Amino acid sequence: MKSLAPSFYDAAWELARQIPVGKVASYGQIATWLGSPRASRAVGYAMFNVQNDDVPWHRVINAKGEISIGGALHRPELQRELLEAEGVHFNTNGRIDWRLYGWSGPRRLRRL
Repeated sequence: MKSLAPSFYDAAWELARQIPVGKVASYGQIATWLGSPRASRAVGYAMFNVQNDDVPWHRVINAKGEISIGGALHRPELQRELLEAEGVHFNTNGRIDWRLYGWSGPRRLRRL
């Protein structure tokens, strides 16, 4: 029997779906918005384990404004390509400008 309570991954994916095209959020921001400010790594695992095409995992990056390089199956080139296709620009150091592309978060939060 499946639990009716949303998992942390489900909640992280729900938040990622709310990030507008051309905007990004950090792993830490999503963790904080979910009420678990120290769970940024768990958010990273959630984005890495996305199963549905409707979750824009590529809009979640690290706090430095960079694409994180994860395990062997991580897709940094694809992530950058998808963000650039949405109009997100990276500087010569591979970082985005948070003032231009940072998302300020959801209007209403559903806590776990």
